[in-house]
Amino acid sequence: MNNFVFYSPTEFVFGKNTEVQVGALARKYGAQKVMIVYGGGSVVRSGLLDRVKQYLQEAGVAYCEMGGVQPNPIDGKVYEGIQLCRREQVDMMLPVGGGSVIDTAKAIAAGALYDGDFWDFFIGRAKVVESSRGADYPGCRKRGFGQYGNYQDRDTPKTGSLCPRAFASRIFHHES
Repeated sequence: MNNFVFYSPTEFVFGKNTEVQVGALARKYGAQKVMIVYGGGSVVRSGLLDRVKQYLQEAGVAYCEMGGVQPNPIDGKVYEGIQLCRREQVDMMLPVGGGSVIDTAKAIAAGALYDGDFWDFFIGRAKVVESSRGADYPGCRKRGFGQYGNYQDRDTPKTGSLCPRAFASRIFHHES
């Protein structure tokens, strides 16, 4: 067996009705303005999105939102999110949904503080050293994290790579 050290600074909050903690957790990590990223289907129909917004408001955490993320997300949604993140001066991403929503939020977090095209991270032209959460990630290695379509004229593979730590290290899972 090889010796190794595993360090995972992510806080996972799982369980029924855990969304009641979202405002307190956002405050705990110093969020001034949160961007809620979601798809739209069950998150809206179940009332979860409204509850998340309510708990953020009760905690005094400002938010903006971007819905409409679809399975196998398109890069246009990431560009839209990057613009919104910059305009609204977001300092924490809050994906409410599944893998595509989380992947999209990670790409937005990385791209929001980068002057180039977010796609540079996926094709190896750039490395994530900072995300919208503001933490430094020196020496971050590329790992597969997400797929994006609608590449316009790009001759790139569909599977991209993005440092997993580029995303705010808080993951919230709601179990209904």
